[in-house]
Amino acid sequence: MTEDVLASWNQGPARQAVLACIHGATTPGEAFVEPADRIATFDNDGTLWVEQPLPPQFDFVFRAWEQEVKADPSLAARQPYKALVERDQGFFEGLATQEPEVVGTLLEAFARSWAGTTPEEFDARVREWTRTVRDPRYGVPYVELVYRPMLELFDLLQGHGFRVFVCSGGGRDFMRVFAEDTWGVPKENVIGSAAAYTYTGGRLVRSRELLGGLDLGPGKPEHIFAHTGRLPAFAGGNADVDIEMLRSAAFALLVRHDDDQREYAYTKGAEASLATAEQLGWTVVSMKSDWATLF
Repeated sequence: MTEDVLASWNQGPARQAVLACIHGATTPGEAFVEPADRIATFDNDGTLWVEQPLPPQFDFVFRAWEQEVKADPSLAARQPYKALVERDQGFFEGLATQEPEVVGTLLEAFARSWAGTTPEEFDARVREWTRTVRDPRYGVPYVELVYRPMLELFDLLQGHGFRVFVCSGGGRDFMRVFAEDTWGVPKENVIGSAAAYTYTGGRLVRSRELLGGLDLGPGKPEHIFAHTGRLPAFAGGNADVDIEMLRSAAFALLVRHDDDQREYAYTKGAEASLATAEQLGWTVVSMKSDWATLF
């Protein structure tokens, strides 16, 4: 491999481990991975783009819910609208750490909000959000806050015959809108929590029901296998809800948020994954030390 690959990665053990993994997987020998089994899966929030102070999808969702509460004030008495109206910090902390109960409540409300809409109608709303809404800290659209080192890793993996999938607890259909332009990943390679669809009256519409369980924790390898028929040869995450996916992979990469100058420094919601990484010998990427460029 030439030295110009992973150009935004500093020289060090993390970069070397990634290169060694890909070399071993594609070179005849003990670590060789058959082309059909070269599956690479990655979490999104905090692994591919900024997830603080809240995952970007909830900026999109909260704007819609504020309008719903204005139209129907009775919603303010039930979750998650109640937390939004009251600015309940504890509830939002559970969201930031992707606690399944909190995320489940949000995704159920999310499914209700767009029930009855066609894929085209929903996609148009997301595209408008990507064009017009900006992150309050950085002042740019959220889709510009994707980590360049991870995009370089995607290119490297794809160049060596890996099929790259994004596997997130967030909304599958939300991510699919910008997956191809932002990540270079086909929308069919996006796995996430999703609404069920029904085909009626000659058109496809979103229902109020979630399709399967949440794509968090054990749901991640379950969804990956259901989608691909395989478990990953390479997986990347950043939080405790990614542990099961990382355990299921032959090679695990864990992103550590420790750069409070260019991004954020935090371990909340990642304590168990960092401990597991040390125990099992996963490759841990320090944003501060291993990435020369962030965005």
